[in-house]
Amino acid sequence: MQLKKVLTLRTVVATSAGLTLATSTFVAAVQVAGYVLGDTAWIAILTGGILCFLAAACFSELNGLLPTANGIRLYFSRAFNDQVSLTVSILYMTIVIVGVVGAESYVLSRVLGEVFPAVPPYMWVVLLLLLVTLMNIRGLKIAGVFQDVITYGLLASLMVISLLALHKGNFQLNAPFAPGGASGLINAVALGVFLFVGFEWVTPLAEEVTKVKQISKGMMIALGLLSVTYAVFTVAMTVAVPKDVLVASAAPHMVFARTLLGGPGAAWMVAISLAASVTTFNAGMLSVSRFMYASAREHVLPAVFSRVSMRFFTPWVSIVALFFVSLTVAGVILLTHRYLVLLKLAAAMESIVYVLAGLAVINLRRRMPDSPRPYKIKGGLVIPVLTVVVFAPLALAVLYTDLWALIDLAAAFLVCLIYVNTAVPYLKKKYEARKPAGRRRPSRTTGEGGMEEN
Repeated sequence: MQLKKVLTLRTVVATSAGLTLATSTFVAAVQVAGYVLGDTAWIAILTGGILCFLAAACFSELNGLLPTANGIRLYFSRAFNDQVSLTVSILYMTIVIVGVVGAESYVLSRVLGEVFPAVPPYMWVVLLLLLVTLMNIRGLKIAGVFQDVITYGLLASLMVISLLALHKGNFQLNAPFAPGGASGLINAVALGVFLFVGFEWVTPLAEEVTKVKQISKGMMIALGLLSVTYAVFTVAMTVAVPKDVLVASAAPHMVFARTLLGGPGAAWMVAISLAASVTTFNAGMLSVSRFMYASAREHVLPAVFSRVSMRFFTPWVSIVALFFVSLTVAGVILLTHRYLVLLKLAAAMESIVYVLAGLAVINLRRRMPDSPRPYKIKGGLVIPVLTVVVFAPLALAVLYTDLWALIDLAAAFLVCLIYVNTAVPYLKKKYEARKPAGRRRPSRTTGEGGMEEN
């Protein structure tokens, strides 16, 4: 059973932006500001956004060439080999789930714990994930409309409260053009990439958009909106509140709102935090569930994850599985408090995947020169090469400055490699054994439409 083509450009933009617009990004934005002097965080944030445009161009060409729910799994398989593709895509999916859900759950629980101390923090996470899960099972159109309303309302709200803070400070900035030493700026830009983490996870929705080109347009528009919003909001926070106070807080946006508007400001920011968490959980479930569905269809994950609801045409098993995985991850992070490591781990993994995306464009230009490309990067190989050259050092910079992020990434890579070399061959062998004798042919990677080629 196939997925429905119901997504419009408006929802693609909202999904791409919603994946990145999380409460945890407010914490990351303050960490970015801590690396540079004065009110110059906007320089690092806009630089990170511009660099992500390079990666977005690479993903746009790859998505146009191979529009499938399998996303990076298929891109890297065609560009490199199956083992690299499987290991990286599973590692990436795992870190996105752990990083985004874990950090988001922790920050949100701290925010709501201040306002509603009688309610266990974990209960809020359960309720939000349950709401998002039910909407996703019910149908993509319902989840998409919800995503549109919340995401665009959230962007507007952040800009309004930022302009109020800047107006209150008479738009007087402290050294807005002097970020300090190169080392601090590089680390700020590297962490700034996390602010946009997940924008490309809209590509697994390629089989459900009304036009393939909407994916590339949506990513570009989302990055533009996010770059401006993050830059203005971060500068507004550092104008209203001393930077050292913000950096020391697990919920700096609450400190900012309370300082700016008192009790009403805190209530406003609670609403913003809830909206940000819901958009992140919803957009993440939309995209990752489709990736799981496509992976199961290709016999990389157990076949049960490829089941589609006959009533709602949604991959309900993958959605339910994500619900329970997210609950587990949230619980672990709430107990360990290691949310900052997740921010850096996700930033490093994003940079690594962007490097591979640039290399994939270069390789596929050589391997598939005559294949139609609805979107083709102009300027030859300049942008793909720049993507590789820029994001490789950024990944190294993040891992060099945080030993735990490096250890966690290495451990996760080892687990994924073992899974690819043991579980995947077993699943494929099991699938072949179940096929009728006359249909047993060597299976290959899924084609552009996502169906298996035999």
